[in-house]
Amino acid sequence: MLKIIPGEVSVPDFHQYLLGTVSPRPICFASTISNDGIANLAPYSFFNAFSSNPPTVVFSSNRRVAGNTTKDTLHNVEANGEVVINAVSYKIVQQMALSSVNYPADVSEFDKVGLTPIASEMIAPPRVKESPVQMECRVNRIISLGETPGAGNLIVCDVLCMHVEESILDVEGKIDPHKIDLMGRMGRAFYCRASGDAISKIHRPVTVIGIGVDQLPDSIRLSTVLTGNDLAQLAAVPNLPSQEEVQASLKELGASIPDDPQAKHQLAQSLIAEDNVVGAFAVLL
Repeated sequence: MLKIIPGEVSVPDFHQYLLGTVSPRPICFASTISNDGIANLAPYSFFNAFSSNPPTVVFSSNRRVAGNTTKDTLHNVEANGEVVINAVSYKIVQQMALSSVNYPADVSEFDKVGLTPIASEMIAPPRVKESPVQMECRVNRIISLGETPGAGNLIVCDVLCMHVEESILDVEGKIDPHKIDLMGRMGRAFYCRASGDAISKIHRPVTVIGIGVDQLPDSIRLSTVLTGNDLAQLAAVPNLPSQEEVQASLKELGASIPDDPQAKHQLAQSLIAEDNVVGAFAVLL
């Protein structure tokens, strides 16, 4: 494997190795306001939620590698301690990307990228009307990670209020990932769209203690067909199925079980892909 030591490669190169690995990342589309009343809009992909009670989100406004300067967003939150974090959906991703241009501090990115500022209810910075979710935040603290080019400034934010577009909710009133259609940032110029076939469900109740891969029979655990993901789905059951459960599942499948071990494991793999773990065990056992 390629071995990379920070400090032994350039900061830009290490930056891209890091971002290509910690990926995809949600995007903080931050709107702030200067003491002169100029609304600023800028994207940050060093961003995530870290607590739900109290509701806390954190993003980092890094020092520029070229010139070691700091950004308008940082200056604004240092001055007034307020920021709106707007979600970035596919329909505004190009406008978000355009807002990353280093416009002068006396120029509002809202005007340059064609997005609509709307008044917040609890803080001064405006929200982005076209964003499907907007979080009004008060800055809790700012943590400097250094004074060198590329060093981060962690902006810890308390969420005071969320505005959620009702059209992105499902029938249960929860956010539907396909409807919100979020974008994520990857390394270099790559982004990903978090909807459609990119979305998958993994049902894994944390209260159910699985038997673990080490407790699977060797004939399953040492399979040359089943992948690590396949084995993990099998190993999540609290107990191996009984002989009665195996026979009942085989009857329900109504298919002949091949004698060839590889064909048998391929059939089981197809059942695992259909989330029929009991059926897969029936075939394998």
